[in-house]
Amino acid sequence: MSELRISVARDFSPYPGPRYIHQGPFSGEKFRKVLVKELRKGGTVLVDLDGTTGFGSSFLDEAFGGLIRNEGFRLAELRNIIRIKSDLDRSYKIEAEEAMQEAEQNIIGKKAR
Repeated sequence: MSELRISVARDFSPYPGPRYIHQGPFSGEKFRKVLVKELRKGGTVLVDLDGTTGFGSSFLDEAFGGLIRNEGFRLAELRNIIRIKSDLDRSYKIEAEEAMQEAEQNIIGKKAR
């Protein structure tokens, strides 16, 4: 199985923006759309978060949590097809992973009601 590498800084923008497209350029929503396109091709995707000026929590939540909330992925599936790299600031990787976990928990909670 092949692995595609997406560098946010190189392939998207070194200046990640807000949560939603309507809020400004280089949003988490826009990045999620780029990421989904690659995930749907099959194989695995390595998302490299290094090299940007930084990330707002809303960008990471929309980009990664939105894969579950808006795109129909499940956490178990994402763990098999996406790898997140953030060597310069590990907190970004942790925050992206937590966004996916929280989105999954919210989906499960809604189904239990």
